[in-house]
Amino acid sequence: MMKHKKTHLVVFSVALATLLALAALVAKTGHGQSALSSKASTGQPAESGLQPTAAIRERRVAPAASTPAPDATSDGSATLFSAAASRNSALKFELDWAFGGKQQRGWYIYEPLISRLIETDRDSATGGFASALARWQKATAMPSSGVLDDQTLYQMVSAWQGARLKDKTYARPDQLMVAPTSDFYDTSRPDELRQVEHETYAAYKRMIAAAVADPSLNLRHTAAGELAPEEKFLKIVSAFRPREYQEQLRRQSPNSGRAGLAVNSPHFTGRALDLYVGGEPVETKDANRAVQVQTSVYRWLVRNADRFGFRPYYYEPWHWEYVGASATAAK
Repeated sequence: MMKHKKTHLVVFSVALATLLALAALVAKTGHGQSALSSKASTGQPAESGLQPTAAIRERRVAPAASTPAPDATSDGSATLFSAAASRNSALKFELDWAFGGKQQRGWYIYEPLISRLIETDRDSATGGFASALARWQKATAMPSSGVLDDQTLYQMVSAWQGARLKDKTYARPDQLMVAPTSDFYDTSRPDELRQVEHETYAAYKRMIAAAVADPSLNLRHTAAGELAPEEKFLKIVSAFRPREYQEQLRRQSPNSGRAGLAVNSPHFTGRALDLYVGGEPVETKDANRAVQVQTSVYRWLVRNADRFGFRPYYYEPWHWEYVGASATAAK
């Protein structure tokens, strides 16, 4: 009997020792897994020398909010024309070209007319502008690069010049009327220099009424809708010019070139009007023209003058020619 008890005691002791050993092994294994998990969560290397893939993925993915949005357009032109936009940003001020015997640099002075021609309101440094330019280039059978280089600019000049007054027949006395001094920038201008062709004057008055009615221009005006005496914007600086007067101007400005004072001037017709749009009224220096094309009245004329039959002489922001409502409607 005693022998059996000893046997049972030995078996029990062995089993207990085995259970204690298993418990210690489980505790040690759990501690190791916890340490590995802790290192993985901090991105530190594990004992095996491998980095957790989750940590690598977090470092590779850039935060979406930190990336600025591109010049997006509905047709994806921001990406497609990004190189053209960059080139246009440089050429806007650096392009060398010539007109009327005068060297020109850049096309920034003509940007309002360019935007109107290619039918876009996008900034010239954007892909949207380059995309609109490419469409215009394609429509005019040019390579649609979206870059406003010298060949493209000359094509634009041709379009602007081609839309000007064609008939430069010298006006007969019965075709002219003397406009009141209140319509002129210089109220002391004599009668013979305040003459305007009848239809041109009527169209001018309709255009002035529309400009006065546009609150964005904030033009000072009378109760009757006329430009106020103290308002200078859009007043007539020059209209009909006799040949003798034109020749006198040419002698006074011998360096004006063909771009400035033409031998066969459209002012001979009484259908050309120089309007005050800011700065020095008729100064062709780049600095002055750059000021003029930024004024709200000039930009309004670019957008609206053709509704009343007027077309611009692109080189002179103040010069507008009446070609007739039917001609502008067919544009």
